[in-house]
Amino acid sequence: MNSSKWIWRIVSVISILASLLLLAGFVYAIQDIQYPQAGKELAAPQTNPQEGAAAENPGAKKELKIAVIGDSLAKGTGDHSGMGFARRTVNELSASTGKKVQLLNNLGINGLTTTGLLPKLEERGTQYVLGQADIILLSIGGNDLFRGADLISKGNAGTASTAKRQELDPKDLLKGLPKASTQLKAILERIRAINPAATIVYVGLYNPFGDMQELQIPGNQAVASWNQTALETMNHYSNMTLVPTFDIFQNHLDKYLSSDHFHPNGDGYQQIAVRIVQGLH
Repeated sequence: MNSSKWIWRIVSVISILASLLLLAGFVYAIQDIQYPQAGKELAAPQTNPQEGAAAENPGAKKELKIAVIGDSLAKGTGDHSGMGFARRTVNELSASTGKKVQLLNNLGINGLTTTGLLPKLEERGTQYVLGQADIILLSIGGNDLFRGADLISKGNAGTASTAKRQELDPKDLLKGLPKASTQLKAILERIRAINPAATIVYVGLYNPFGDMQELQIPGNQAVASWNQTALETMNHYSNMTLVPTFDIFQNHLDKYLSSDHFHPNGDGYQQIAVRIVQGLH
């Protein structure tokens, strides 16, 4: 008899607990319907697609986009095929990575100096192209040095004045270096601000007059000073690479310069493109 009472008591307690549990579930369900966020943690914020792209390593992307900006070397002047180092870099990079590589636009302009490039960077079209790029190729400075010393006549972009060559002082080439290097720093900073994620590749200068005895030493000194200044500037920023070209052309001007004796020919641009791709790996 006593055991029977205990059994009924246990059954009653279990029934009461089950009823309370059922009631609690019913109340929770009503709250969940009326107040969906009640009792739940907030969902993790979604990542901004642009922020995600900015943080992504270009090397991890399946497709790479390249923009080119600067002077006549950026444009490819002297290459009869019209490819320059821009399209040659696209081909070399595609072959070495197996990825699709797209040239967004070539913004190279004949005769452009650092002074002329700075306002170009404020144009909306320029900023749009640079902003879409994973890799930005920059060539600037040759006109600052050689045109500043009157070594490049306006009529012929590669002819050195005979009178000027006879009386040339290395200081004539170096006199524009401080201002131009300051402007190069501003250019690099502006490009970095326009596209914080892109890899910026600066094509270093060479001496196109290295086979002329009177221009060899002052030209080499000026180019070396310029490249060193550019390198020191770029060392302050991430994702910036200086691609040296001086050694490519030194003692090989007849092989790699075009007929204007200033710009590279197709083979010269090919050597620059190979060097650029090596710098990207």
